[in-house]
Amino acid sequence: MGLRPWNDLGTTIPRRGNFLTTWIARALLKLFGWRMEGTLPDLPKMVMAAGPHTSNWDFLVGVGAMYSAGFKVSFLAKDSLFRPPLGWIMRWLGGRPVDRSAAHGLVAESVRQIGAADKFILALAPEGTRKPTAQWRRGFWHVAKGAGLPIVLGYFDYGTRAVGFGPILWPGEVESDMRTIQQFYATKRGKRPGNFVIPES
Repeated sequence: MGLRPWNDLGTTIPRRGNFLTTWIARALLKLFGWRMEGTLPDLPKMVMAAGPHTSNWDFLVGVGAMYSAGFKVSFLAKDSLFRPPLGWIMRWLGGRPVDRSAAHGLVAESVRQIGAADKFILALAPEGTRKPTAQWRRGFWHVAKGAGLPIVLGYFDYGTRAVGFGPILWPGEVESDMRTIQQFYATKRGKRPGNFVIPES
């Protein structure tokens, strides 16, 4: 009998991994005291917010969650991280290099890549940085809006040691949506709480 996916993923969600990688990921998450919760919607494409993003450890927790559940994501990272040998690992995990000096074109390029794919989950930090900032970047919202996709609110809650998926939000009006998203993440604790700032309304 095979190992069942963590939350019985739907048939349209992009997949990755196998029995062994799923078993290892689940074992490691459990070893370090993490649990998974929530449900990933059965959709072939979506934008996944991932926060609070306050530490590089978030990346490892996210990779563990991805392999534990067996879904495939793509993520953006600065191009300097894609030099060999680290770059090979980053690409294998789903990374896509970006030139931050050309940030104005990232939304359009992301929308283009999503449109060209049959299945695509793009994970982005809603704050846009792991440093304290009262000005959250809205690139993830604009990508979802431009591609006509929902935003799934993924999270790492170091207070409860839970990683999972919260509400699904279809982009409507940016200011209202950002307030809703920030209110959701206000209940989550990052690894370095001092690095996480909820903008004032």
